[in-house]
Amino acid sequence: MKSEEMEADNISTVMQFVLLGFSDLPNLQGLLFGVFSLIYIIILTGNSLIIVITSLDPALKKPMYFFLANFSSLEIFYVSVTLPRILVNLWTQDRSISVLNCAAQMCFFLILGTTECFLLAVMAYDRYVAICNPLHYPLVMSQKTCIQLAVGSWISGIPVQIGQTCQIFSLHFCNSNQINHFFCDVPPILKLACGDTSVYELSVYVAALLFVAIPFMLILASYSKIICSILRLPTARGRTKAFSTCSSHLLVVILFFGSTIITYLRPKSSHSAGTDKLLSLFYTIAAPMFNPMIYSLRNKDVIAALRKLSLKK
Repeated sequence: MKSEEMEADNISTVMQFVLLGFSDLPNLQGLLFGVFSLIYIIILTGNSLIIVITSLDPALKKPMYFFLANFSSLEIFYVSVTLPRILVNLWTQDRSISVLNCAAQMCFFLILGTTECFLLAVMAYDRYVAICNPLHYPLVMSQKTCIQLAVGSWISGIPVQIGQTCQIFSLHFCNSNQINHFFCDVPPILKLACGDTSVYELSVYVAALLFVAIPFMLILASYSKIICSILRLPTARGRTKAFSTCSSHLLVVILFFGSTIITYLRPKSSHSAGTDKLLSLFYTIAAPMFNPMIYSLRNKDVIAALRKLSLKK
C-alpha cells in the first residue's frame, strides 16, 4: 500500500509542456526564424496560386486538377498546424505550450496527415483510370465520384485520430515535461509517459499501418498498372506524355511517404530525437514547400494557366 502511495506521489500532473525545438542552436534562432518565415510565405503563395488557377482556368476543370486544388488546400492547413507555432517559439523564445494546445496540435496534425495519405492514394487512382481505362474515365471519375472521394479523404481519419489523441493524453507524464521536438508529435510525447506504454505504441503502429502503409500500397499497385500500360503504348511520344502526367505525383508520394513511413513504422530502438526532427522537417515543411513547384514546373497545363493569369494582369 505504501509503495503505491509513493508511486502516486511521484506522478505529478503536467499542466504544460516545453517544446525544445531548435533550442540546441542558440546562435541561429534569428536565422531560423527568417528561413522558416520565408518557407511559410512560399508554401502559402505557391499552394494558393494553384487553388486560384485551377478554379479560374476552364482548361483545368478536370478531376486531376480538382484533386490538386484539394491537395493544395490541405497543404496550407497542414503546415499551419505546426509552422506558426515554430515561428512564435523562435521569435519569443517562450517554448511553453499547454497540454490542451499540445493535444489539439497533435489531433489536427494526425487528422490532416491521414487526409494527405488518402488524397495521394485517390490522386493515384485518378491517374490509373485515366491511363489504364481512358474510355471509361469520364464515367468512372464523374463529378459526384470525385466529390465523394475528396470528402472521404478529408473526414475518414477524424474519429480514429481523435480517439488516438485522447488515448495518448490520458497517460501520466512524470519523466519530464520537455518535448525534444518542434511540435507535439506522437513519438516524443510517448517518451515522456510513465510506466509501460507498449499498448499505446502498438495502437500507434496499427493506425500507421492503416492510414499510411495501406494507402501507400494502393499507390504502388496503381503505379505498377500504370507503368505496364505506359510500356504497352505504341509510340515513344505517347509514353512520354503519359508518364509526364504521373511523374509529379510520384515525386510528391516518394517525398511524403518515404519520410512518414521511416518515422512511424521503424523500430522504437532506432528512434533518436535528431533523426525524428530531421524526418519531420521533410513531411511537415519541405514537402508542402516543394509540392507547388513540382506540380507547376512539371505540368504543361499548369504552366499555360499561369501564363494566361500573368498576361491578364
